[in-house]
Amino acid sequence: MAGQPETTGGTGRLGVTQGQVVQEFGYDSDCDEGLRVQIEDAAGSQLEDESFGDVVDVALIWWREDDGDTQDLADLLTDALTTLEDGGLIWVLAPKAGRDGHVLPAEIDEAATTAGLHATSTIAAAPAWSAFRLTSRGRGR
Repeated sequence: MAGQPETTGGTGRLGVTQGQVVQEFGYDSDCDEGLRVQIEDAAGSQLEDESFGDVVDVALIWWREDDGDTQDLADLLTDALTTLEDGGLIWVLAPKAGRDGHVLPAEIDEAATTAGLHATSTIAAAPAWSAFRLTSRGRGR
């Protein structure tokens, strides 16, 4: 049904629906290409890169331990918020425990709090990646 989230794979749980604009941050060769294709299929368009300057529905942030510290992630989250539609979703994808580049959930929580966000759920988005859903606190007042 058009406009409904997919129920298969990681994209259904990520809440990406047909017609949404998804902006991707932190893309590198280690990103899960299968998940990226599923997200593009669910949205019906290619992922936009970091330089995209229009309003987006979903911000997808790939984050690894060597990408920076908690403040660097908080700064990136703040940047992502500048073009995020009210009610839009932010997902931080980090390597799962035991994988190269693993980030502790507490570090993601701290960065989210610094950026005025709150982690609401965590899912296994792909075999090597966990996804942390972030929402804003009191945005739009």
